[in-house]
Amino acid sequence: MISVIVPVYNEENGVVQSLRNLDAALASFSEYEIIVIDDGSTDNTPERIAESGMEGLVVITHPENMGYGKSLIDGIAVARNECICIIDADGSYPASQISELFRFFPAYDMVVGARQGWEYKKGIFKGPARMIFQMLSEYAAGRSVPDINSGLRIFKRSVVLKFQDSLCAGFSFTTTITLHFMLNHYFVKYIPVSYNKREGVSKIRHFRDTLRAFQYIVEAILYYNPIKLFLLLASINLIAGGALAALNLATAQSPLLDILSAILMSSFIPVFGLGLIAAQLRKIYGSSTRWSAK
Repeated sequence: MISVIVPVYNEENGVVQSLRNLDAALASFSEYEIIVIDDGSTDNTPERIAESGMEGLVVITHPENMGYGKSLIDGIAVARNECICIIDADGSYPASQISELFRFFPAYDMVVGARQGWEYKKGIFKGPARMIFQMLSEYAAGRSVPDINSGLRIFKRSVVLKFQDSLCAGFSFTTTITLHFMLNHYFVKYIPVSYNKREGVSKIRHFRDTLRAFQYIVEAILYYNPIKLFLLLASINLIAGGALAALNLATAQSPLLDILSAILMSSFIPVFGLGLIAAQLRKIYGSSTRWSAK
């Protein structure tokens, strides 16, 4: 039994075919429901869904656009089944691979489709940004994170409800849910899935949404394991100070560079000390506070 949640915003070109592909892919399940959340579409998306002729769809309509994460949270709230699947309506994720992810449920608390192929890796900006995110998220979680913000995944409804007040209402919903599961020691498995060219125009604003995702990763580290963040900052200062000192030795002697390198290297101890203090405060007050990614 599975509940599949499909957030939709201005997807008039691909929503009907995506829903039909999804319905066909779920035929092997003994019981399933498809929950569509129309997040304030301003094109003909609502009409396309109504004209699709598909029976049994649960359709929730937002009067205005509230965000990707808000749509998923609303869908999870009304879902009947413990097994939740999320997938986009733009045809980029193959619905046929949902059954492959489901094979590892409920042994794993969350099963994620790790995107593969040129369509996922292309882009001058997106490629380096994903590499940085992967390194930072793996540093935060202490585990392998092949794809932190994949939009195709299966997870336990009961677990997500524990963190629903802390999940991002925007595109970084998948980033925050990944960090919550991993940093709270739930079982997470990644399965390679294909990733196709989407129908229509992407709603992601890459620069803005990248900065927000970076913010949430830093906040997660600061909340769950603050000493890691301060250790990272202290190490960067130490390395930068050493590099400046070496540069100054190799070139003309500059008192300014000597002073700057000395400040950077000597800051290691106080910055690391702040990390130790933050870690102790986390132990004392952590149980009574909640990380919010609003």
